[in-house]
Amino acid sequence: MTRRVGLTALAGSLVGACSPLSLFATFTPKDAARTPQRGAAYGPGPRQKLDVYAPPNATGAEPVAVFFYGGSWDSGRRADYAWAGRALAAQGFLTLVPDYRIFPEVVFPDFLEDCAAVVRWAVDNAKALGGDPERIVLIGHSAGAYNAAMLALDSRYLKTAGVDPKVVRAFAGLSGPYDFLPLDGPITRRTFGKTQDLPATQPARYATANSPAAFLATGDADTTVYPRNTRKLAAALRGAGARVEERHYPGLVHADTMLALSRPFRGKTDLLSQMTTFLKAAV
Repeated sequence: MTRRVGLTALAGSLVGACSPLSLFATFTPKDAARTPQRGAAYGPGPRQKLDVYAPPNATGAEPVAVFFYGGSWDSGRRADYAWAGRALAAQGFLTLVPDYRIFPEVVFPDFLEDCAAVVRWAVDNAKALGGDPERIVLIGHSAGAYNAAMLALDSRYLKTAGVDPKVVRAFAGLSGPYDFLPLDGPITRRTFGKTQDLPATQPARYATANSPAAFLATGDADTTVYPRNTRKLAAALRGAGARVEERHYPGLVHADTMLALSRPFRGKTDLLSQMTTFLKAAV
């Protein structure tokens, strides 16, 4: 019981404030990885930069993972997720962790255009860094899971960025909001409220038989982004004939699915190994 309370308390801190997350990022044990690029620009803006983490003992052209952090589309910085980039690199992925523009600077769909530009950067630069630009997976938590899902399912963003959508072989969404109409909260209203075609903002609308393979995970105790979001997107993809692995982890709250990638909390659940096994099989 004590360990469970501790994890939940830290999870609440990660959702509610930047400072605890910065402390966690500074002091948590980290996986071994190389950092061939820091602060690489994928666009002209101050938040249009990314960091790259590489497997410590790469043997060839590794699959590429692009990780989008959450933060309600109004907060977050890539430095606080270096441990996640290292965790994915240690699993054999050349990993990109970008910042992207957030509210109030931008609203939907501008942050998706940034995320698509990151994928374009990956296509253009992965080979020189030891990655395979034709084997890309997208991973995100919370708002970042929404970003990953929209890029994977609505091909317009990647096409506009000059990327063949087929290079994205799979995506993983952790505790993502995929079904949030009507807009009934301040976060979604300020982020999506000016959109003329609100149904076009929902990932499930774009599920087809040709959609990339999807790993969708949530905690069944999540009261920030309810598990029904995962169930509905998984059902839409499955119904369309796409490959889906749907996971609901008992007792986990919203930030726990993110924390599960870290070394201190990796033993609480098999999420990291299950997710990376799925993604590797898809590429």
